[in-house]
Amino acid sequence: MKYSKEAKPERAGGGGAGARAVPVALMLLLLCGFSFYLGGIYSTGRTFTFSSTTTSIIPIVSTTKQEGSAIALAIARNGDDDVEFSECPADYQDYTPCTDPKRWRRYGNYRLSFMERHCPPPPERAVCLVPPPRGYKPPIRWPKSKDQCWYRNVPYDWINSQKSNQHWLRKDGDRFTFPGGGTMFPNGVGAYVDLMADLVPGMKDGSVRTALDTGCGVASWGGDLLARNILTVSLAPRDNHEAQVQFALERGIPAILGIISTQRLPIPSASMDMAHCSRCLIPWTEFGGLYLMEIQRVLRPGGFWVLSGPPINYENRWHGWNTTVEAQKADFDRLKKMLASMCFRLYNKKGDIAVWQKSLDAGCYDKLTPVTTPAKCDDSVDADAAWYVPMRSCVTAPSPKSRGKALPKWPQRLGVAPERVSVVPGGSGSAMKHDDGKWKAATKHYKALLPALGSDKVRNVMDMSTVYGGFAASLVKDPVWVMNVVSSYGPNSLGVVYDRGLIGTNHDWCEAFSTYPRTYDLLHADGLFTAESHRCEMKFVLVEMDRILRPTGYAIIRDNPYFLDSVASIAKGMRWTCDRHDTENKENEKEKLLICHKQLWSAKKA
Repeated sequence: MKYSKEAKPERAGGGGAGARAVPVALMLLLLCGFSFYLGGIYSTGRTFTFSSTTTSIIPIVSTTKQEGSAIALAIARNGDDDVEFSECPADYQDYTPCTDPKRWRRYGNYRLSFMERHCPPPPERAVCLVPPPRGYKPPIRWPKSKDQCWYRNVPYDWINSQKSNQHWLRKDGDRFTFPGGGTMFPNGVGAYVDLMADLVPGMKDGSVRTALDTGCGVASWGGDLLARNILTVSLAPRDNHEAQVQFALERGIPAILGIISTQRLPIPSASMDMAHCSRCLIPWTEFGGLYLMEIQRVLRPGGFWVLSGPPINYENRWHGWNTTVEAQKADFDRLKKMLASMCFRLYNKKGDIAVWQKSLDAGCYDKLTPVTTPAKCDDSVDADAAWYVPMRSCVTAPSPKSRGKALPKWPQRLGVAPERVSVVPGGSGSAMKHDDGKWKAATKHYKALLPALGSDKVRNVMDMSTVYGGFAASLVKDPVWVMNVVSSYGPNSLGVVYDRGLIGTNHDWCEAFSTYPRTYDLLHADGLFTAESHRCEMKFVLVEMDRILRPTGYAIIRDNPYFLDSVASIAKGMRWTCDRHDTENKENEKEKLLICHKQLWSAKKA
């Protein structure tokens, strides 16, 4: 056979020309068809993103017709086929992946650091549906839930049996009741907070709006403050028996899993008007006052730190603390000295309660330097950075702009753009105002589609991807509270959220959230998969949403329509029912809504 000058001979052992004709023709047809398909997509302003683990190709709509580049989206790695998830074992009913007692032995005991977040690597993740306890039923509705919850929903008797004399809770037939007692609340939490409000008048006039309760127990303190328009983040570590945070959330009171140990709390600096410890057993004067420095970081200038329990009122209480009066006096003197060196002053004291105030005086902070004791923090680490950031043995000085200035009182501060808005990339007062207007209209639309929102059927709400807290602001008059989540990988706008009188936390949605299963009635995700799916597998995020959502709860997912197709497919495998809707702007084809309802199901019997 003769070949032309440009032709190449057959490879040794290869077939003849007839054998190759069909594959070559098919290849040409496929290439032509694919090129024609791409041309059609590009002509409509869409582009593709590929991934080595992608099983489907999803067209992505550009942000505007004029933009030459598409939105930086990754592809849903689960494909469009229906996915079905198995049930987790029955002993996973209170599974908290990143604070799992079964894994604590892997970590050191130093300062109880094993109780901090330690998330399992992807191969060890439990990709299954966490079953509810046997006999679970929808929680008692707010405000009755503040005082009672179903026993079968949180079937743990340890607190009831071990602390029955302190009246934290009481088992009464098929439910727990919460009489408002506590170690330092002999006359009930209401009387305790009344005394505190006498010592801190700002609790009565809107000056104190945000609060932190460390070692919160069953969050009775935070629950009482809700009626006083003070919003509290109640904090307690995961425990094998007590389930403190689970009780708090079952009651409809804000709470997260956490511990003051080696890492900063996932809260920005100067965010809290008040911090509180009622015999929380935190060794405040150890480690050079490191834990006090973390409280100093999160308190606003002019904010209050309230302590009851050892060593306060040691003269009358020492004999019940397994110590001596001399030791308690020395501890109290050491505490006062440390706080004074960190620019606190003893503001008020009566009975079992002592109150310190963080100074507004710039002169105190100016005396501190990186070599004084305590040291002044340098600028090498952002004071607001708080996601897996180690605590530092230094005092955080207020910014020059905030010194001597107090935020507007609540509720006026909700609508006032704080100074910190200018620190957020692209942030401004007008941007925040526009965001508020957007979410006011969106929430009105949501309520038309989901009448449960705004009723007593929805109490615990999470905004999974907030910027300024506009969605939470739109719900402020409803019987809900909102946990605002700001991405740890995006612009850190969480300080703005707190300055407005709202609460929230930093978080990375490639990991599990710091809460128990079945703790939120509604999850709101605005563009979450658009923003995060290039880092996180969609199925992991959705299975985590299923873990923290209560049975009969809802999810409102607002995103690119092409992602919603994959979300709906995965949600079906999680036993959710979902309906697709237009947003409040029906002409907007670049984002749609998926409103999903989680079903109540019973675990299969072993």
